[in-house]
Order: sequence, then structure tokens, then C-alpha cells
Amino acid sequence: MKKRVSIVPPARAVPEPAPKTRNVPLPWQTPKAALEDKEAPARVAAILKSKGYLQADQDVAFLGSDDMRGVRLQLDFMKAEKGLTDHEVKHTIVVFGSTRIPEPVAARERLKQARSELDANPKDPLLLRMVSIAGRILKLSWYYAIEQEFGDSIGRMKEVRDGGRIALMTGGGPGIMEAANRGAFHAGAKSIGLNITLPHEQYPNPYLTPGLCFRFDYFALRKMHFLNRARALVAFPGGYGTMDEVFETLTLVQTRKILPLPIILVGRQFWSRAVDIPYLVEEGVIDPEDEDLFCFAETSNDILQIISDWYTKAGEPFIEKPTNH
Repeated sequence: MKKRVSIVPPARAVPEPAPKTRNVPLPWQTPKAALEDKEAPARVAAILKSKGYLQADQDVAFLGSDDMRGVRLQLDFMKAEKGLTDHEVKHTIVVFGSTRIPEPVAARERLKQARSELDANPKDPLLLRMVSIAGRILKLSWYYAIEQEFGDSIGRMKEVRDGGRIALMTGGGPGIMEAANRGAFHAGAKSIGLNITLPHEQYPNPYLTPGLCFRFDYFALRKMHFLNRARALVAFPGGYGTMDEVFETLTLVQTRKILPLPIILVGRQFWSRAVDIPYLVEEGVIDPEDEDLFCFAETSNDILQIISDWYTKAGEPFIEKPTNH
């Protein structure tokens, strides 16, 4: 019986890495030639133009379909989440308030314009009402200055618990929200805005940090980001949108779906008339303890002191006492 001989191939040198482009094209890099089938080029062109051939992440119609709603919800959350993480935002102070309350200069100009229109038609009941509303807005525009001061103070907070800087967050619109972002902007701090896609054109206010203004398709995901990093919610006088966010947060805290946080309503006179919380307690539709889920403030210093005191009482102070400049 012959002994089997193992044949060992000669050692080869390690080949050079393959080039990024091939020297010889692969078979599918050119379409089937008309010489082989005269109708082939037209058929290939039809396939390339078909919706089915469009890559999924480039197919806007597909991504906008009902079947992809779950994917869109995930994208709505993840884009903002990645942006906030990339900017190392760990804590936020969230501010809500009316988009219809401008800075005092603009409010005075609007009242002047309303009075001018009324002078031309002094008995027009609609114009009389518009003058009255413009006058009330001028009074409320005082809050623009308070909010701008508050935004500046938040922008100057350098140290917070967990080593992360705190950032101001609003809905990114005009009015009271603009004032908050404007204050943080002038303090040289990051300032966040969460816009929402609406049927009509809109613009973010100009005091947001580029890269930190996000536009959402779904209100639900926007709401989630408002509270995901929130350490306090500050609500100035506002309408449906402000009320929506305030009551959403109050409900989440009431049910302990989220951990309690300071909820501050700025302007006792406005809020006491807009929402009669004691009446809800008297009627028995909320518990007396639910009346303590929020408190009132009148000035920027009031707001800051409430936030500081709240966390001290909670046994976890994390906000450095701010210095107003």
C-alpha cells in the first residue's frame, strides 16, 4: 500500500487590497442590448421608472402611506433625539406662551393701527373689538420682557446636576416663545425650538440655535420631546396650544405617569380667570391635592426661585443659583 503524499501549495504573497472600482464590469452594469432583444431597452426603462424600483428611503409616497405610519413615528422621535444627544443636551427648561403676544414696540404699533382703522369707521363693532383686544395685548406684552429676562438667566446657568448644561426649549414660534429664545440667544447659550408641520406656511423665530430647531409631523412625538428632558415647565399667558401643553403635563404628573416637576404659571391674574382650578376642586372633579401640582409667579426672579426651592425640597438640588446680569 502506497503512502499518501500531502501536497502543500506554495506560499503566496498577500495580494494587494482590491481597488474601489473594478477593472472588469459586472454583467448587470449594462442593460440588455437591443441587438439581443429590440424591446429590451424600453422594458428596462419602464422598470427603472416604476414606483416599485425606487429605493424605500427615497420613496416619499411610500414613506407617507398609512402602512408606514409606525416608521414615521420612529423617525419623528429619532431625528430630534439624535440632534439633542449630539448637542449634549441633558436638561431643559420648557417654556410655553402665546404666539400672539409680541414685544411692546410691536404691540403699540398694532394698537395704533387698530385705532387708525376704527377712526375711519367709528361705529364698526368688529373694529371696536379689535381695538379692545389690541389694548389687552399691549398690556400682556409686559410678559415679553419678563420672558426675555428669564431666557437670559437660563442661558447663564453653567452647572447642573449630572454635569450637563441646561438648555431652554420652546415651541420655536413667535411671541412669548421668541422672547425666551431671544434671552438665551443673547446670553450666548443653546436654545431649542420644536416646530410642528401645519397646513399653512410658518417660520421659526430667529433666535434658535441652528441644528436645534426640529420640525415634527406628529404632535404626540413633539410633546414627548418637550417633557423627555424637562426639569421645569413655565407657562406664560397663552391660548389653546399653551393650555394643551399645561394640562397634558398636569395630567401626566397627577397620574404619576411622569415624575413630578415644577409647573409654573406666570401671571396669576390671567391664569386665575382663564382656568378656575378652585372651582374644579369644589365640584369634586379633581382632588384638593391636585391644586398643589402648580404654582404662580410674576417675575423672572420668582420663576428661578421657585425652581430652585422646588428641587431643594425634593432633596435633589441640581441647578446652580443663577446670576442675573
